[in-house]
Amino acid sequence: MIEENQKVFNRLTGFMDLIVCSLSYLLAWFLRFRTKLLFEFSVEAVPFSVYMKALFVILPGLLILYSAFNLYGTNHRIKGRRLEMTSVVQANGVGLLVFLSVLQISHQDNWSRRMIFAFFLLNVLLDIGARFMLWGIVKQMRKSGFNQRRVLLVGYSRAAEEYIDRVMANPQWGFHIRGILDDRIEAGTMYKGVRVLGRIDNLMTMLPENHLDEIAITLGLSEYYRLEEIVSLCEKSGVHTKFIPDYNNIIPTRPYTEDILGLPVINIRYVPLTNAFNAAVKRACDIVGSIVCIIIGSPVMILFSVIIKATSPGPLIFKQERVGLHNRPFMMYKFRSMVVQEENKEKKAWTVRDDPRVTPVGRFMRKTSIDELPQLFNVLKGEMSLVGPRPERPFFVEKFQEEIPRYMVKHQVRPGMTGWAQVHGFRGDTSIRKRIDCDLYYIENWTLGLDVKILFLTIFRGFVNKNAY
Repeated sequence: MIEENQKVFNRLTGFMDLIVCSLSYLLAWFLRFRTKLLFEFSVEAVPFSVYMKALFVILPGLLILYSAFNLYGTNHRIKGRRLEMTSVVQANGVGLLVFLSVLQISHQDNWSRRMIFAFFLLNVLLDIGARFMLWGIVKQMRKSGFNQRRVLLVGYSRAAEEYIDRVMANPQWGFHIRGILDDRIEAGTMYKGVRVLGRIDNLMTMLPENHLDEIAITLGLSEYYRLEEIVSLCEKSGVHTKFIPDYNNIIPTRPYTEDILGLPVINIRYVPLTNAFNAAVKRACDIVGSIVCIIIGSPVMILFSVIIKATSPGPLIFKQERVGLHNRPFMMYKFRSMVVQEENKEKKAWTVRDDPRVTPVGRFMRKTSIDELPQLFNVLKGEMSLVGPRPERPFFVEKFQEEIPRYMVKHQVRPGMTGWAQVHGFRGDTSIRKRIDCDLYYIENWTLGLDVKILFLTIFRGFVNKNAY
């Protein structure tokens, strides 16, 4: 049943893409040669029939690209809409480059490049719009009880509860959980309306009664010795089976796997910035970005240098030891925002609301993050990055290392001036655990685009913060 529904949905989406592509192509030709709306009127150097014949190559080519970018995949129910829109843009971008390359290589100089660019732009916009309409229709159908995928869980565990939580929170996915089989939990036990139906051995007798589309193995860690036996039992049913591990807090959502002569190896943590190319790209952006920011921010830094020296005795720059990449200590720079204090007292003290150590000018600088500007020189030196987890003092690193699982993972990348946690408000006296969750998300999902997004959000969320004392 799952496969049939998926095939129908993919065919419907593919047919829709063909119509949208054809309409976009015709509209682009009309705008180029029959109106002055976007372009100046010009005579066709290539006949209309020749343009139309190209559709016989463009249409299947675009469908192949859409398939290559997983736009007709099996996870359309839970695939993020933003991710799918990105795939549409990427597929069309590749198609545009291929099309232009073919025209260049075959010396088709009379073809209108403006029309081709207009076609791909229109195709992206119209296809995304059409997909939004289709998503809306399917979403309402699933919320109304149609197009449901019937699922049975095998094993009552934390993974089972988390799976149920997500399904209940997203009715548009169209999952209907028929129940749970487990040997340790009494039949009739309920979790958010999902009932334990009986023992795992009852699987084969329950299959005909429940008309299942999918079986999800959600065994607890203590029952993994039975995994091979239960997988064998589930596969005998002929129903699509998937495995939801009860150790999802250990492995990342995008596990990094290796194949050692047929032996699968799952790395505990996938860090994109361990890739030499990714690291080089990020470092190049840090160098260019820090130089540009230093130049732009120099008037502000000079102004506050004068104000600090005029209003409070002591050094202009406050240097403090922090822990950076690979647990290496470095001296982080800030404009001094407090009165001068003894080093042994400063090392172990948090800044709190209305802290008497903070100067009036310092309070303004901390609220607006102006005190952080000297860290641009840390970035230029390679000790920090523009974006990354915020560095912490050695005393607190030792403390949190023992108290918070996975805390030390943040030191696998360079610390940053701003980060995913900061743009979500976790700054200053806020939850360390939530801050670490944000840091881990950033570390495991790093892209250059994510860095740009964080820098953009910092402008609106990160500079002025109510938690910065």
